[in-house]
Amino acid sequence: MTEQPEAKTIGLTPCIYCPDEPLFHVSGGVPISKALAQASDLLFLAKSFAEDAAYAKDTDRHAWAAHYLTAMSKAVIDDVVKVLTRPTQAR
Repeated sequence: MTEQPEAKTIGLTPCIYCPDEPLFHVSGGVPISKALAQASDLLFLAKSFAEDAAYAKDTDRHAWAAHYLTAMSKAVIDDVVKVLTRPTQAR
């Protein structure tokens, strides 16, 4: 029995625009299991920073950190969704 190769990111998803051009893109060729694990780590940090932002009224740095981590996480997840929802022949 042959093993199917693991699906990988396609690298078409931009994130963090500056001002109308994407500053970053998800890298193509990353196994989706590793990409999702990284997105999970980024979201964990974003959650922690968002909680800190709720209590630290003297600065907005926690909120901005959460904002950027969330944007990067969303891009990774969107890229994985593109891989998983494309036609079977293209995988």
